[in-house]
Amino acid sequence: MNKKTSQKKVQRDFEKLLKELKQKDGFIHYQHEHGNGTIHLGYLKTGVDPEKLEKYILPRIQDYVYNDLTELNQHIPFTKTELTDDQSQIYEKLMKGFVFIHMENVIPSYLLIPLPLDEKRQVQPPEIEFSVVGPKEAFVEDIDTNLNLVRKRLAIPELSVKKLKVGTLTKTEVAVLSIDGIADKENVETAVQRIKDVEIDQVVDSSFIQQTIADNESSPFPQLLDTERPDRITSILAEGKIAIVVDGSPHVLLGPTTLIEFFSAFEDYFLNWLTASTFRVIRLIAVFFSILITPLYVAVLTHHFEIIPQTMLITLVHSRMQVPFPPIMEALLLEFTIELLREAGARLPTKIGQTIGIVGGIVIGTAAVEAGMTSNVLLIVVALAALGSFTTPVYKMSNTIRLIRFPLIIFAGIYGLIGLTIAIAYIMVHLLRLTSLGRPFFAPVFPFRFQDFKDSLIRLPFDKQNKRPFQVRPSDVKRPIANDNDK
Repeated sequence: MNKKTSQKKVQRDFEKLLKELKQKDGFIHYQHEHGNGTIHLGYLKTGVDPEKLEKYILPRIQDYVYNDLTELNQHIPFTKTELTDDQSQIYEKLMKGFVFIHMENVIPSYLLIPLPLDEKRQVQPPEIEFSVVGPKEAFVEDIDTNLNLVRKRLAIPELSVKKLKVGTLTKTEVAVLSIDGIADKENVETAVQRIKDVEIDQVVDSSFIQQTIADNESSPFPQLLDTERPDRITSILAEGKIAIVVDGSPHVLLGPTTLIEFFSAFEDYFLNWLTASTFRVIRLIAVFFSILITPLYVAVLTHHFEIIPQTMLITLVHSRMQVPFPPIMEALLLEFTIELLREAGARLPTKIGQTIGIVGGIVIGTAAVEAGMTSNVLLIVVALAALGSFTTPVYKMSNTIRLIRFPLIIFAGIYGLIGLTIAIAYIMVHLLRLTSLGRPFFAPVFPFRFQDFKDSLIRLPFDKQNKRPFQVRPSDVKRPIANDNDK
């Protein structure tokens, strides 16, 4: 095919494309005649910044004469422009705020210029992982802003960013972050391959990726840690782990992760190691209390009341004298009421939700006790269990704790302490078999890694944490941490 025939074909294809685009709502077509032919400019009105278009693009088209688009591109004050003949890119780029310029009888015939309307949210303090001490920046919904927040803290050439497109309809941009020379290549390849294998039409949040690449999609336990703090991402990457950033999501995924990490607040690293370790232990005790206290109450009062001290038994019997339900029904009813109040408070506007949670809890709880629907002892137990679940720093793990309480209560009510033991054993076996990106989820308990206990149940001083967590198989285990006393 000679040059003239090729130009005619390109022009016919353009006329066909222009005809289709004019049927789209909001499509703007501008045409300008100059000495070497006609220049066509097209864009979607709702996605392009009009000020940049009028200030930087239109004057350069109207005031100068160009021989081809390559020469025009040299006068455009924007990066990430593209010269192409592939019309299949036009639709996708227009939706993302690009402007296309077509010049007749030239090759290449399209110049794509990014002029997206900048309506992203400004960086604000964290809402879920708020800390009194430490940085006050949180991720937003724009992936470029989020990557910049990470690069600002990790300004090193070893920071690797691998970008992928996921979603047949949304074509959401996903970035996998790691540090070359520290992160295990197998972990990075596992994450990249799983994201590539995702077959889904839409990805609107990182939670979609978290569910689709999980090792066990049926597990109630989240197998990737999500965070809204750039400083936490920096720390995790320095340990040899990876981060997954999703465009449109203010939460970044971290992995491989362990169960212990879900109960570690990043604020622990801003405090003295003794203080941080104490708070971490209190948090873990509160979680165990939240999971077990209500099932224990049901099991003991239903099957094993003989182990209760006599003085306490008198109090319990007196509190249940007018309750018509067995302990299991009483506990399930009260737990369901608490969950109902939580959901109502979460779905309503903030100020109304707080009022519903406080007033509703007091009014319903008092009325239930006075009406003889539940005992005041169980009301205190369930309230303390709910309070203990709030100490979990990661919201998705707190949901899991709320969920597993119900089967534990049922097993405890039917089979007593034996049933409760069986249910706990089943959960433990599940956790022992669970993995995160192919790495043990229950580490460092199983497999046992004494070295990793330095930052798990408790947090030792920084000069004692001279090795990166072994469970993620980092390429460089040694940390450059020096003890001032050894200098």
